[in-house]
Amino acid sequence: MKTIAHFIDGAFRSRPDQRMGPVFNPSLGTQNAQVQLGDAADLEAAVASSQSAFKDWSRLNPQRRARVMFNFKALLEAHMDELAEMIAHEHGKVISDAKGDIQRGLEVIEFCCGIPHALKGEFTYGAGPDIDVWSIRQPLGVVAGITPFNFPAMIPMWMFGPAIATGNCFILKPSEKDPSAPNRLAELLIEAGAPKGVLNVVHGDKDMVEAICAHPAIRAVSFVGSSDIAHSVYRMCADTGKRVQAMGGAKNHGIIMPDADLDQAVKDIMGAAYGSAGERCMALPVVVAVGDKTAAAVREKLIAEIKTLKVGASTDPAAHYGPVVSAAHKQRVSDYVDLGVREGAEIVVDNRDITVAGYENGFFIGPVLFDHVKPHMKTYQEEIFGPVLQIVRSGSLEEAVTLASDHPYGNGVAIFTREGRAARDFALSVQVGMVGINVPIPVPVAYHSFGGWKRSAFGDMNQHGMEGVRFYTQVKTVTARWPEHKAGDGETSYIMPQMG
Repeated sequence: MKTIAHFIDGAFRSRPDQRMGPVFNPSLGTQNAQVQLGDAADLEAAVASSQSAFKDWSRLNPQRRARVMFNFKALLEAHMDELAEMIAHEHGKVISDAKGDIQRGLEVIEFCCGIPHALKGEFTYGAGPDIDVWSIRQPLGVVAGITPFNFPAMIPMWMFGPAIATGNCFILKPSEKDPSAPNRLAELLIEAGAPKGVLNVVHGDKDMVEAICAHPAIRAVSFVGSSDIAHSVYRMCADTGKRVQAMGGAKNHGIIMPDADLDQAVKDIMGAAYGSAGERCMALPVVVAVGDKTAAAVREKLIAEIKTLKVGASTDPAAHYGPVVSAAHKQRVSDYVDLGVREGAEIVVDNRDITVAGYENGFFIGPVLFDHVKPHMKTYQEEIFGPVLQIVRSGSLEEAVTLASDHPYGNGVAIFTREGRAARDFALSVQVGMVGINVPIPVPVAYHSFGGWKRSAFGDMNQHGMEGVRFYTQVKTVTARWPEHKAGDGETSYIMPQMG
């Protein structure tokens, strides 16, 4: 049995006495590795390594740090196939989707290649008599990231890219379900020229998460996962005086107006709802059809598209999506479907019992479609995180906006329409953090920032872009005077200095 170890101080660290967690191949439904579940001693070793590296790394000029990012970008491109296969075998997403996972993370690394410009401070010459004022951004020190199973490459790079480029040293705690790709990313960063200790990877479960939140030397924590755990991480980090950005769950709505291009909208929604087996925080699991005529047309077109959808092994190039990540997650999604039926929603398509030839033990769930879902239903209020699409019927755009705005999650929302004025008003009024206009998955590009509202995000700074630069740095403002008179010739003043 292959054992996946921690990556600390530039090398793999194994301890025979540690607890182990299983790592499955979701397409086969079999365990193919085990991962070490670390403890406080492993975290302490990672912190010590990061602290040792920080002094020199933080003082390296930004241009030289950017060159490491350039090299890392090239290595990511060269090892794209290798990384995608790792993700496919441990997460279950198909190879093409796994490459998309890597590519969206790589784009953040591309942004980090321009870090010298992003780190430029501000300067005021002559703010007062012979006084200049300037501000600079300095790294925090040792920072950490806790990432989920659904994007084992992209989300770690969202975090450690800006953190490392700005001069911090980073400790990554990836999901124990698919830990191989994060380890490989750390190896490639060392190969790109980063000193050992700049990026350490510790594996673990709840115990490791709590140890990271409590460690006094870790200055900031970035988290992505479920809302309940995000809220818990937010509280723990606040109690220990850390900066924290904790991204939670989502229930993204796609509002379809009567004037929308229904053929294109339905194709977009199919990919957004069922792609990656629905295991995306930016998936689109709720369609809000404005008007019964629109709802009927959308329903008919969705049924026809679902019939063409192929579920298969992660290595099948013809498959649109693969299995979910684990047997437990498969059962969780199935239980939500049963609940939806009990709540009174109409189940239009139920392919939960799909079997993939040659992969009979895999964790596969076929596409599910509900209609006449009501806002009070638990299956509407909660995140299912699987290939389940729900249709909610709305009488007007105003009602649809209220549905999205009043939902406890506020991650993403999309509107499909040909009417520019309606789209503009919608974008301004809807109470959701990321908005798509005829774009089903409105994940911002790397030089903007990612983040939701309400229970989708705890903390006041978003991921990557300039928000990421701000999160991983602290501002220092210097006020300087170089008087012409000799020392001691000045007058003593007991009032607050003024620049007038």
